[in-house]
Parts: sequence; structure tokens; C-alpha cells
Amino acid sequence: MKEKKTVLAVKIDPDVAERAKRFCRERGVKYGFFVEKAILEQLGREELKEDLLDLKALRALESQAMSLDDYLKNRRV
Repeated sequence: MKEKKTVLAVKIDPDVAERAKRFCRERGVKYGFFVEKAILEQLGREELKEDLLDLKALRALESQAMSLDDYLKNRRV
């Protein structure tokens, strides 16, 4: 079965676009694959940053947390 794809039209610096196209052309990489992979990698980095900020913010509350066993006992699970 063929994957569904969509068109993503964005405006970027022409030098960046040309650099990416040249990179792909010289290495035999499909442009769409390259752009999709770059977006996924950046999303992963941004999500990791958010997770680290959450962890830092919640670390101060860790002393107030109850153990999972105690939580489940209280919930009668």
C-alpha cells in the first residue's frame, strides 16, 4: 500500500533551499525524504527541550510525591 503524502509549502531563505537541494543532489538523497527527516529530527529536539524543562520544574515537587504502590493502594487498584 502506498503511503499518503501531503504538500507542505513554506517560504525559506533561497540560499538555504539551494544548499539543501545541492546537498541532496550530490549525495543522491531525495529532497522530500531529506526535508521530512530534518523536520522530524527538529521536532524531537524541541520535544526533548520541553521534557527537560518540565523535569527541572517538577524536580522541586518530587519530595511531595507518593510512591506508585501507595498511590495504587489509595485508589484500591
